[in-house]
Amino acid sequence: QVQLVESGGGLVQAGGSLRLPCAASGRTLSNHAIGWFRQAPGKEREFVALSWSDGTTYHADSEKGRFTISRDNAKNTVYLRMNRLKPEETGVYYCAAGRGPFASSSAREYDYWGQGTQVTVSS
Repeated sequence: QVQLVESGGGLVQAGGSLRLPCAASGRTLSNHAIGWFRQAPGKEREFVALSWSDGTTYHADSEKGRFTISRDNAKNTVYLRMNRLKPEETGVYYCAAGRGPFASSSAREYDYWGQGTQVTVSS
């Protein structure tokens, strides 16, 4: 079992920045693919970014160049750095761990989920 706890959410003005940590316990995150997903009210959960255990990262096209996923294996923590935030990126942000070192952008491939952290971007 992997337990994940997100933090760092809050209210930010459009154009601002936030960094979301996702702290893990129970297993070493370095052995798992980690994804970040966002769910806005009334919408489906959508992919934001992922990191494979070999360090490969992928970001959704709409966030490319503004969002960065990174890992600190010593702290067993994954981060999502978000710059130049937009109001349409408001939602609950979840981190998730896959069964193994690789996973796609599909939420179905992630077995372990945090409780989420709310990000609100005001215009």
